Amino acid sequence: QVQLVESGGGSVQPGGSLRLSCAASGSFFSIYTMGWYRQALGKQRELVATIASGGTTNYADSVKGRFTISRDNAKNTVYLQMNTLKPEDTAVYTCNARVRTTGWVINDFWGQGTQVTVSS
Repeated sequence: QVQLVESGGGSVQPGGSLRLSCAASGSFFSIYTMGWYRQALGKQRELVATIASGGTTNYADSVKGRFTISRDNAKNTVYLQMNTLKPEDTAVYTCNARVRTTGWVINDFWGQGTQVTVSS
C-alpha cells in the first residue's frame, strides 16, 4: 500500500503564504506524476498543479504566477508553495500520486486532505 501524508495547511490572511508538503511512503517501484487538487465548499474538485517525475509542471490558470509546485524525488515528496493567497483559494487541498506499485500495476493514491483558509 501507498500512503500520502500532507502537512502545512492552516489559516492565513489575504496576501500571505503557505507551503504544503506531501510525502509518499509504502511499497512501490516508482512514482510518476504527483499533484495537488482542491475542493472548495459547494464546488467540484479541481486541479491546482501537477509535476511529472522529470519536472514538467502544469498549473490551473487561477494560480499561475502565485503557486509553485516542486518535488524531491529522493524523498518522494511534493511541495506546493502558495504566495499572494486570496480568499478564493480557501479549500481542502489534497495530494495525488500516480504510482507503479508492482511490476505491472499502476494506481492513483490520494492523501487525506489539508484545510487552507484565507480570510481577514
